[in-house]
Amino acid sequence: MKDVRIYHNPACSTSRNALALLRGAGIEPEIVEYLKEPLSKATLRELAAATGGSIRPLLRAKEAQYQALSLDDPKWSEEELLDFVARYPILLNRPIVVTPHGTRLCRPSESVLDLLPEKS
Repeated sequence: MKDVRIYHNPACSTSRNALALLRGAGIEPEIVEYLKEPLSKATLRELAAATGGSIRPLLRAKEAQYQALSLDDPKWSEEELLDFVARYPILLNRPIVVTPHGTRLCRPSESVLDLLPEKS
């Protein structure tokens, strides 16, 4: 099922678990290792829109770079936050899964199951 994509960090247990759940459901998704190939600002904007409109909920607040840049400060605009994530991809939380049934940050990893087609 190539219409499923996971924005994945193999070093993250939640991301690995979500990928395992997809594979367990018989789905081999397109895997995007966004730390190796950073996402464009346009792609980040599309992901944010698909998950609710803002990049802010997709930021990894526990990341040292987040703290160093004080990204919790409301002074940062959406465009500035997108610039930061494009420049520092580690700021993007994961895994983000895209399916025909929706796009979601899958934390906890089991939430990926809500994006799968119902078995008949």
